[in-house]
Amino acid sequence: MTTERFQGQDLLRVGSRDSYLLLAPAHGGRLVRWVHRGEDILYWPDDADWTRVAKVRGGNPLLFPFIGRHFVDGEAGRWRDREGVVREMPQHGFARDLAFAVGEVSEDAVNLVLTASAATRGSYPFAFTFDVTYRLDDRGLQTALRVTNHGDTPLPWYAGHHFYFRAAQTSRAASRLTLPAAQRVRQTADGGLTPPEPGKAQYALDDPRLQDTFHVLQARESECSLVIARTDGPPRTIRLSLMANSPWHAITTWTESATSDFYCVEPWTGLPNAIGHGQGLRWLPPGQSAEARCALAVS
Repeated sequence: MTTERFQGQDLLRVGSRDSYLLLAPAHGGRLVRWVHRGEDILYWPDDADWTRVAKVRGGNPLLFPFIGRHFVDGEAGRWRDREGVVREMPQHGFARDLAFAVGEVSEDAVNLVLTASAATRGSYPFAFTFDVTYRLDDRGLQTALRVTNHGDTPLPWYAGHHFYFRAAQTSRAASRLTLPAAQRVRQTADGGLTPPEPGKAQYALDDPRLQDTFHVLQARESECSLVIARTDGPPRTIRLSLMANSPWHAITTWTESATSDFYCVEPWTGLPNAIGHGQGLRWLPPGQSAEARCALAVS
């Protein structure tokens, strides 16, 4: 393995001189930097707090076993299982708080692995492996999220990415997001969902209809394009392709504030609180695996 010193941390490096990844396996398997042909595609803050990486706005946090906020009887941070047992669950699950093991590594690819442990069983009493594979290619980056059920009962899950794309806040009005056929929904204060609204094919990034919005996909194979305007060069286009045989459910759009120099476009396999309302809830039979693959091309 090759490591690189970055912000006082020894990070795993995969790739070539001008197209590479920097990853922090010990910090939730976080993809910290993705450099494509010499340019950073993802946002990462210069003042990142490495004592609380799960709270850092940047890179690509991995969301598992569930996504978003969960509620039981209006109380956030909890979920109810099939037997009626109420358990705690942090926002976006526990994966981003835990250390991943490093699996196979090559010149252009890496696999990071999280397995069930004492740290997971209290909130999620299942025997599982959750792993992510990143693979660089000439166009950009291929990813695969895989869940394996090692237990003897069905396993509930819905995982996702949380890509923080570098995009200056001053460029939002001139930047565009093109989405496939979808319906817009949001989460309500008690964990439910708003009535679906017809989605648009294209939005400017400063459109308030994008904020904290789940774009529920109408077709399994989908592609979206993010065109980011830049003052120091031509626009950057990121095409995100969701593979047809993968269980993708929605694309979520979000940014932190009007002054944030990033915009998040996140492929998810389910919606927040799906264990309660069922939209995107996945049940994985014992002994089986499921995989969600996507590809990101930069031009």
